[in-house]
Amino acid sequence: MGSCFFFFKQKTAYEISACLVGSEMCIRDRYCGKHNYVDSLIIMFHIIAATTNPAKIQAIRSAFEVVLGNGNFDIEDVNVDSSVPQQPIGNTETRTGARQRVNAARQVRPEADFWVGVEAGIEGDMTFAWIVIEHRQLRGESRSASLMLPEKILAGIREGRELGDEMADLTGVEDIKQKGGAIGFFTGGALTRTSVYEQAIILALVPIQHEIYKSLNTKES
Repeated sequence: MGSCFFFFKQKTAYEISACLVGSEMCIRDRYCGKHNYVDSLIIMFHIIAATTNPAKIQAIRSAFEVVLGNGNFDIEDVNVDSSVPQQPIGNTETRTGARQRVNAARQVRPEADFWVGVEAGIEGDMTFAWIVIEHRQLRGESRSASLMLPEKILAGIREGRELGDEMADLTGVEDIKQKGGAIGFFTGGALTRTSVYEQAIILALVPIQHEIYKSLNTKES
């Protein structure tokens, strides 16, 4: 069988081709090799969002629409514990929170196809998020872009408050963390929490979907 090529096609339906490597699924465009068409079928994927935050869920939905195509998946949100503080501090704690959300989601919905954890944290004077996605025995991870926070916000965080609570007090917007977040407020809507996380989710999917990563991305046991 000739080599298969993978690339993203935004907002269009994807097909699952017969180009498989072992038991691992390979999501591709309709052809394999140079215009050598193969039999293919549409598969509906069940995605578990390890969060009930609407901004995070929308980021997951938007990213999977880019990668899988609209209408090829459904998303179920589950409320699981990250086993880290409500406001994670530092790169390691935040990444651990995202991983543990995925682990908990897999226990709740073991029959799903994808499990997605999104954990926002603070490192120094920056807010950012870690994304963890698992599919079968594969894992992809990505860290989002960061936003420098003003001292007025950081002072409250150092006293043990959450970024979302600090932003709600500053802006008067209730549940701002479930909307545009600090990113949306400080960029005037040019970016939002959802749009920044969407990019990171797409990047976290690359090690799961791209053939070159297949021998490298089996998750740690």
